[in-house]
Amino acid sequence: MLAMPKSAPRLRFHSPVPAALLRRRLASAVTAAVLTVFGVSTVQAAPAKPAKSSKSAKAGKAAKAAAAAGATAAVASRARAEPADPAAARSGLPATVTTALRRANVPLSSTSFYIVKVGAPQARVSWNAETPMNPASTMKVVTTFAGLQLLGPEYRWQTSLYADSQPTFDGTVNGNVYLRGSGDPKLVPEEMAKLVAKARTAGASTINGDIVLDRSYFGDGLNGGDYTIDGETQRAYNVNPDALLYAFKTLSFTITPDAANRSVGVAVTPALAQLRVDNRLTLANGRCGDWKTRATPSITPQPDGTVVAAFDGNYSADCGEHIVNLATLSHSDFIWGGFVAEWQSAGGRFQHPPGLRSGPVPRGAFLLARHHGQPLSEIVRDINKYSNNVMARQLFLTIGAEIDRNGPASTEKSARVIKRWLTRQGLDMPNLVMENGSGLSREERISAYDMARLLQQAVASNVGPALLDSLPILGVDGTLRNRLTRANAAGNAYLKTGTLADVRALAGYVDALNGDRYVVVAYINHPNASAAQEAHDALMQWVYKGAQ
Repeated sequence: MLAMPKSAPRLRFHSPVPAALLRRRLASAVTAAVLTVFGVSTVQAAPAKPAKSSKSAKAGKAAKAAAAAGATAAVASRARAEPADPAAARSGLPATVTTALRRANVPLSSTSFYIVKVGAPQARVSWNAETPMNPASTMKVVTTFAGLQLLGPEYRWQTSLYADSQPTFDGTVNGNVYLRGSGDPKLVPEEMAKLVAKARTAGASTINGDIVLDRSYFGDGLNGGDYTIDGETQRAYNVNPDALLYAFKTLSFTITPDAANRSVGVAVTPALAQLRVDNRLTLANGRCGDWKTRATPSITPQPDGTVVAAFDGNYSADCGEHIVNLATLSHSDFIWGGFVAEWQSAGGRFQHPPGLRSGPVPRGAFLLARHHGQPLSEIVRDINKYSNNVMARQLFLTIGAEIDRNGPASTEKSARVIKRWLTRQGLDMPNLVMENGSGLSREERISAYDMARLLQQAVASNVGPALLDSLPILGVDGTLRNRLTRANAAGNAYLKTGTLADVRALAGYVDALNGDRYVVVAYINHPNASAAQEAHDALMQWVYKGAQ
């Protein structure tokens, strides 16, 4: 056995978990929309009973007159308390929407709407439409439409495996192997297994060297340190982009109580060679309580290079099965551990524990295998249906790198490329601000009018069907699967949603009952935006009924 090079850290690795577990598909992190129903009840006066005498009749008339006067006074009082909103009348919005906004204490001045029938010269509703607004995740519509047109629906990312030398007659690769990535947003274990299988088919069975990561396709400084929009550094949606993103850089722990064996099982995906699970959970009876505290491990790197995910305490059988997603470890450690685990799972061996290095693939390196990821049309579905931020950021950076090949990817380059593309299509947007293309930003801006123009252009384009197919369907799937499930509009609206702490947004298409298709864009930028879902729900139903 050869000694480990001095430059490579000594890392101990463990036998991988069973292959069946390795093949489990990672679920994208999805924020479920919660439907809030606002009921309006009206108390009706009981019908008057027939009069039994003239006295009672007179008394009844007097009572009716008094009741009518009281009702008139009550109406007048309400009118004084709630004066008609001139802006609501000017907006062109239905009363159901403006009333819902008032209930949420959101002023119309903090909203923006644009509703237009596809192909129509004039909008049905245009309110604050040219005001730049924070669009939250509806910005993904701009990124995905640009990607589909500039790269093509069949575009596939490449991940390559090189070596210092060709495999020998006995399958030994003497020297280092090099993983080079191009920003594949969905390089998950199933895809890594295909790359490894190709290398094994090429004759490689034993690696006598270290793993070198070539991440140069993306420029430096994209990780942003520990900065996140909300301070939640271990949340999957806050993972930063990387040319060698593996499994969203997120560990998914499945905690399952087993009443028959009086135990609690813990499974993890993806398998990482250096990861060890220390499960000390004990099954308890009684109410579930705060299951997250017990189901969230402490993850601690060890001096020998291993990483321990420790679970401790009681876990009630009443809690049932739960999944905890944690974005932890560095991009380099994550993909190193994933590759080593997949190599071992496929029967591959290492002459000595492989070290981890970073650097470019040297000239003349031997190509062991190349894997093409899933087509962009499939990636776009994941991005929009489930509002996957890290995948959107990977696509955004790829657009700039592929169209402008002068140097590695950068956010500035991608923003320039997309703005040029928009201008060429007659969609010049001087107020458009794209920071990362995902909408997970306090800086990104677009107007409802510009978003509507883009949606009109998209639906008429050659990639219109692919974009439409990627949008969540109201009451059916994606981020709209739990919205208005029993309403007539369910199944007839295709809209990207967007939510931040002070933003609520919708952008897409609604098919009306009469067969017309409408472009619908609705933005709320206000501290009470989270309470205004009813307004957007009412808008979708109104448009479905023909915007009348």
